[in-house]
Amino acid sequence: MKIVILSTNGNLYSTRRLVEAGMERGHSVEVVDHLKCDLINEKQNPHIKYMGRSLDDTDAVIPRIGASVTFYGSAVIRQFEMRDIFTAVQSQALMRSRDKLRSLQILARAGLGIPKSVFTNYSRDVNEVIRSVGGVPLVVKLLEGTQGLGVVLAENRKAAASVIEAFNGLKARIIVQEFIAEAHGSDLRVLVVDGRVIGAMLRQAPEGEFRSNLHRGGSASLIELTPEEEATAIQAAEAMGLGVAGVDMLRSDRGPLIIEVNSSPGLEGIETATGKNIAGKIIEYLERSVLNK
Repeated sequence: MKIVILSTNGNLYSTRRLVEAGMERGHSVEVVDHLKCDLINEKQNPHIKYMGRSLDDTDAVIPRIGASVTFYGSAVIRQFEMRDIFTAVQSQALMRSRDKLRSLQILARAGLGIPKSVFTNYSRDVNEVIRSVGGVPLVVKLLEGTQGLGVVLAENRKAAASVIEAFNGLKARIIVQEFIAEAHGSDLRVLVVDGRVIGAMLRQAPEGEFRSNLHRGGSASLIELTPEEEATAIQAAEAMGLGVAGVDMLRSDRGPLIIEVNSSPGLEGIETATGKNIAGKIIEYLERSVLNK
């Protein structure tokens, strides 16, 4: 099987591991910078060229699309889909996952737990926004933020009002969410592949920080999920239409609360924490989807 990994940097841990896992299982694997792909459309013949070479003989695609290039990355995935080439993450699912508001709407409609969240059209009634999420402390998130960037904890009403008003004044789109104090600065990252949980870790924020992202200095350790947490992660990936997903959840007094569903989850932290060959599980998913169909 010929596998293409869409990634702008072949030296990244996740990309390298997927290449290694694919080759170990006897496949041809190529890293393709999706930003250098040309999408050519003509009647009944949509195709893709990379560095002047056709990619039409590809059997399967693993997208590793950065948040800043979601638009073009999803267009490249869609071109493969038009060729009836299997992609581990579909273009529409990628777009849904990158829109924080749309993701929350989808998860809420599916009956899954999420923190109380408010999105407004730059409302001037800041006090009502604060009341709607249960008061302070609260969290303010930029819609376009990634890896913990653009996330602010406001610990009192004055700070909350100031942050919300400042973002509104800049015409920056934000979501205001309740702060889940009982999570104690930790969250769960659950890897779901093809409707099954294949790994989970507990991420803990460093002292004095509430964001547990590993990019922000958080630590990771192996964790055993409860049946409810496992079911929630699987349902979240299904609701988002993702064959490969990193589901981030908080442990709260009312059960697991989903804070994000990531369509390009990093593999280094989860493989290190669990000791599992997560990359290999993703390759097996491709095999089931392409070779056994």
